[in-house]
Amino acid sequence: MFKDTALSTLEKHELYISRCLQLAKQGTYAALPNPSVGAVIVHNDKIIGEGFTSAYGGPHAEPNAIASVKNPELLKESTLYVSLEPCSHFGKTPPCADLVIEKKIPKVVIGTIDPFAKVCGRGIEKMREAGIEVIVGILEKKCQESNKRFFTFHQNKRPYIILKWAQTADGFIAPNTQVDNRPFWISNNYSKQLVHKWRSEEMAFLVGTNTALKDNPSLTTRDWYGKDPVRVYLDRTGKVTQPNALLDGVAKTICITTNNDLVSTDKVVYAYADFSTNLPQQICDILYQHNILSVVIEGGTTTLDAFINCGLWDEARIFVAQHNLGDGVKAPQVPSSNNTVQHRILNDTLNIVKR
Repeated sequence: MFKDTALSTLEKHELYISRCLQLAKQGTYAALPNPSVGAVIVHNDKIIGEGFTSAYGGPHAEPNAIASVKNPELLKESTLYVSLEPCSHFGKTPPCADLVIEKKIPKVVIGTIDPFAKVCGRGIEKMREAGIEVIVGILEKKCQESNKRFFTFHQNKRPYIILKWAQTADGFIAPNTQVDNRPFWISNNYSKQLVHKWRSEEMAFLVGTNTALKDNPSLTTRDWYGKDPVRVYLDRTGKVTQPNALLDGVAKTICITTNNDLVSTDKVVYAYADFSTNLPQQICDILYQHNILSVVIEGGTTTLDAFINCGLWDEARIFVAQHNLGDGVKAPQVPSSNNTVQHRILNDTLNIVKR
């Protein structure tokens, strides 16, 4: 006797939403600060159209999928699968919900509701009012995870926060003394290249005053193809001056300071904070105002510890080298987590810890 291998309706929905998530990965970083969405159009159990979110300012997943259908007359008999609720407002592009209605697509299956206040259920409501059958909540957690930066930003009113550092095998992040304006490298060149890849993917990188002065980091993307992140540095009194690399004007830069005499220029935007009370939350508020959905806190220890102690972090990426330093500046410590993944990068170990 042969086992019936026909998929249930739920299994079909999950299969096509899984494909949406695969497609969404192709636009994750280029779409920021928009979410990256995947869309699949199915007719008689056959995919006839696919799409994902274009780079920021371009068409969303739904119009890209609709445009890919070779026989548009079939749309009236098809189901649209989409990992995130179609938008219902005018932004840089027209509402996707309106396009779905216009094309008379009779059924829409959605992974998760959009947390953005201008959408948040309104796209679903608009389509249902137009007589479209709408199903919501298929692989919901996976769909939310695929746009964790977007969800964190709109639900928590702050960026998705990634802590990042490299430490020696015996737990030091830097020597006690080092040559100013020259970084002390712990991890290998392959790990360094990976960090540059992250710079092309995340919206901002942040360092504290001591790191800005001692390491003179440029925080630009050089060892990987892609955009530069927004550079953010802390400078309570205005110690960071020319010719520091952060002031070279090659990428958008935000300085968080208490010095009211510092005036924003075309090279640096100055944002003011009270360094004596809950600075990490103030930093989050400033980055939220600048529409920054993700930030990598790159150091140093004082800055990293401040975010850890406040519980303001979502993920830690920790490179551990094989060699020892013997003495120096102790590396930060994040609370132990069951959600930790290890990767080998030649002779380095990368630990990715999620809260």
